[in-house]
Amino acid sequence: MQKVVVITGGSSGIGLSTARALAQKGCKVYALSRRSFSDPCLTHICADVTTEEQIASAMEQILQAEGHIDIVINNAGFGISGAVEFTATEEAQRQFDVNFFGMVRVNHVFLPQMRKQGYGRIVNISSVASPIPIPFQTYYSAAKAAIDSYSMALANELRPYHITVCAIRPGDIRTGFTAAREKSVTGDKEYNGRISRSVSKMEHDEQNGMCPGKAGRFISRIALKKNSKPLVTIGLSYRLFTVLSKLLPCRLLNYIVGLLYAK
Repeated sequence: MQKVVVITGGSSGIGLSTARALAQKGCKVYALSRRSFSDPCLTHICADVTTEEQIASAMEQILQAEGHIDIVINNAGFGISGAVEFTATEEAQRQFDVNFFGMVRVNHVFLPQMRKQGYGRIVNISSVASPIPIPFQTYYSAAKAAIDSYSMALANELRPYHITVCAIRPGDIRTGFTAAREKSVTGDKEYNGRISRSVSKMEHDEQNGMCPGKAGRFISRIALKKNSKPLVTIGLSYRLFTVLSKLLPCRLLNYIVGLLYAK
């Protein structure tokens, strides 16, 4: 039976690359996003992850057409950057509303169907910024850390129902995510230019990072597994970084990150 995959944020970047990789492997892929787009390999449904009613409507369309849902990949998200002191609380809440609670809403809608089926797989896209939080990208890092904790706890909740869960942590990827980041350098004078220098460093690393196609193929392989580790990092160098984040004293780890991103 052909596997049916739902992926949010599927119109660009890692999401689109993952959707295409899964379609090439014979899956029926439904790409959810706010904006319309067309791809001959995919079926697109307009749905905003901040609106649970739109997600529920999308699920009903998919079930009517397919009768089952095998894999849900929560990829939708965006980034903000800036100093915590100068970031409005409303902006921090919006970051969490899309990157964390968007995932929560999607899973809240699809999990009852998977439990009824007696099987399913949930893949949540996290980030290396979860175990290694980046200064001046604090709220993005915190939202990704929340995804990791949520994914590990959810995996234990769902184990008796043959529904598996994992969070995948990409590092720097060359996508439009960099240009789309909502950057704020408010307070840069007070912070002696450290905000703008940090953001420039992040953008340089991202634009020299892994190509989205490679990341998409990796995510597609993990998504099609029946099970995997609850936390999976993309790329050998980033796997090394995450291991070091566990081995190094937190004070030393934070000092090194500060030298890289907060000078």
